[in-house]
Amino acid sequence: MARTHGSHSDITGPRVREAALALFARHGYAAVSMRRIATEVGLQAGALYNYTPDKQSLLFDLMKQHMDTLLQALEAQPQPSQPVRALETFTRFHIRFHAERPEAVFISYMELRNLEAANFEVIEGLRRRYEDHLADILRRGVTSGVFGVSEPRIAAMALIAMLTGVNTWFRPEGRLSLPEVEEVYWPMVRKAVAA
Repeated sequence: MARTHGSHSDITGPRVREAALALFARHGYAAVSMRRIATEVGLQAGALYNYTPDKQSLLFDLMKQHMDTLLQALEAQPQPSQPVRALETFTRFHIRFHAERPEAVFISYMELRNLEAANFEVIEGLRRRYEDHLADILRRGVTSGVFGVSEPRIAAMALIAMLTGVNTWFRPEGRLSLPEVEEVYWPMVRKAVAA
């Protein structure tokens, strides 16, 4: 990536991504120009191209970084062999991880339509890996007789949609804390797939 002599790309680059993330989440990808992102960061519009080749690359980088971080965090979690415990671990992890990143989550779901075909394919592949992790837990539970779902992959996508929905209404200053929300959601998830 090109860099202006004496610039602080290790500072400005992240600021560009943070500004783009906030603007895309607030106004939508299509409504945000590169000039607006540059203004937000305090750069001349032309200088923005020292940090990203174009707006599509910026969107793709934000979404890929979110998915890479999600998958790395998932892999760092304990992976219980018992399906019910594994499902509870996944449920609590998903709620916590996503609640801490509302803008990234919003963009990752709402802006898929704006990805070019090759970029979409990469992001979909990463999303599939995440969904597969949950589908595998459900399959193990079906095999051991503790879960009763006929289509583990569809059930996995339904559960992920339900859990991600916490982001639409949860507020840290609200009546329930995030751990309390987890306590409400976990029995609902368990009942939804119980044998």
